[in-house]
Parts: sequence; structure tokens; C-alpha cells
Amino acid sequence: MDRVLFGDNQFFGVNHMSEEKARMQAMRFQHIAAVIEVLDDAYAEGIRTFMCTTHQRISEVCDYFRVNREKYPDYKFYPCLPYAHKYANAAAELGVLGAIRSFLPQENALGALLKGGISLARKDIEGLASLLVDAEMKMFAGLNTPVIFLQNVATDFLLGLGFDEAFRIFADCVRERYQAEPGFITMNAPLLLQRLHRVGIENPIICANINKIGFRMCGGMQAYDEMITQGQCRLIAMSVFASGALAPKEALEYVCQYPQIQAIVFGASSRRNIAQTKQLIDRLTPS
Repeated sequence: MDRVLFGDNQFFGVNHMSEEKARMQAMRFQHIAAVIEVLDDAYAEGIRTFMCTTHQRISEVCDYFRVNREKYPDYKFYPCLPYAHKYANAAAELGVLGAIRSFLPQENALGALLKGGISLARKDIEGLASLLVDAEMKMFAGLNTPVIFLQNVATDFLLGLGFDEAFRIFADCVRERYQAEPGFITMNAPLLLQRLHRVGIENPIICANINKIGFRMCGGMQAYDEMITQGQCRLIAMSVFASGALAPKEALEYVCQYPQIQAIVFGASSRRNIAQTKQLIDRLTPS
């Protein structure tokens, strides 16, 4: 993994502290050209990995990078799936089965739909999961996706259910079908790590909130400190600025004190903020 990853929250009006700022960002990035401009700024600052949801507008970004692949020969995407809001909206409109069918791959559509129905009837979760992963990954066809993440909405839902085997199913699907590493996003990394070990997933890639004030760090700061220092997983820190509650230098000094944290993902809307964050991380990372 690269040390610095670029996230996509700012492009879709996600801000955990300010609804007004979120609305302003959503308006600014309503056209894909504005998104590409910021991604180009990040690329110019040496950031080569875009960690993104499977929001429907990301398909436009993927189209652009496929057409212009010679400009970005070393660019990587880290898809994070599923994008829960589109499934929730579809379920409200079409029902659960109808929503699932609406997102299945279009090639050989009848066969895919029938297979989906059979999977549900037989409770063949593995077969259905593979279909849905394929549907989510379709927009990234032909692009470099070395790590594929299970979004925290799904990860933490499965944690709550105690359905640990689902993590193994996802991991096997990602490795076998996409020759990629599985990653897991969560709001409770210490608990997730225990559950992943339970189903035989060793040294997993885990992306979690890690920041100085414990913002959205379920399980408590002590549990996180113990998990980090034990070094039994490949950690990506997100929400390091606690949605703006921490100054950049203070926030990054805290995260960079842990050599076990392999990567940091952040989002920004301006070249200045991207450059400042990237330079701070580079300077504070032990050589």
C-alpha cells in the first residue's frame, strides 16, 4: 500500500461536523470535471491511490481514467463496497429481492437473475455475494484495483449479527475473482480484528477511525492503542482530523507516532490542503 491515500467523502457532500459545508461541497462537485480537477491536484502532489465508494458517479471517474490511462500509468483504485444508500433506496422502491436483482450484472441478465433467485431460495450466501461483488466492481473494469474493501455499514452490520463467516466469503471472493487483497472498513477495529482471526484471516487490511480525541472509535482508545501496538494487521487510519476538530499538525503527529499504521486516507478539496497534508505525513513518517 502507498503511505498516503485519497478519499472521496468531499465529492458527495459527506461531512460529519457541518451539514452546511457538506451542502457546499455537494454543489461544487455536481459536475464530474470538478472532481477530476481535484484528483489531478492530488496526483500532482504524488498521491497515486484513490479510495472510493461505488457511488454511481464514480463510474464517470472510472470512465475518464480508462480513456486517459496513459496520463496515469501508476494509478490505483481502492473500491469500497457496497454503497449502502443506493441499496436502501432501491429496497424501498422495489423490495429486497427486486433491489438485489436490479444490481446484478447485465451480461446474461436472465441467467444472473435466476441464479440470484436460486441463491436466495437455498440461502446460498456465497453465490449471491459473488454476484453482488461482481455488480459493484463492474464500473472498475480494466482499472488497477489491488485492494477491495467491505464498507463499514456492511462490516459492522455483520459484526453485530455475529456472522463472521461472511468475512471469509468476501475475502475468498475478492482473492479468487479479482486477484486482489480484501480490506475491511469498520468503526470497531479491535473487535473486528478478533473476529477476522477467528475465521482464519491473518494480517488483514483494516481501515478505521484513528485520531487523538477518539472520534468515532468504538471500543475505546485503550483498546485501539493495544491493537495498534500488537501489529497483527495492516492498518489504514481514516478520520485522522476528526472531521476538522483537530489541527493538521496535531492530528498527524498523533497518528504518525505509530509505525504500525501503514497508510493514512484523507479527503480535501483544494490543492493547498492536499499539499499541506501530504507534506506533513511525509515529514512526520519515520524513515
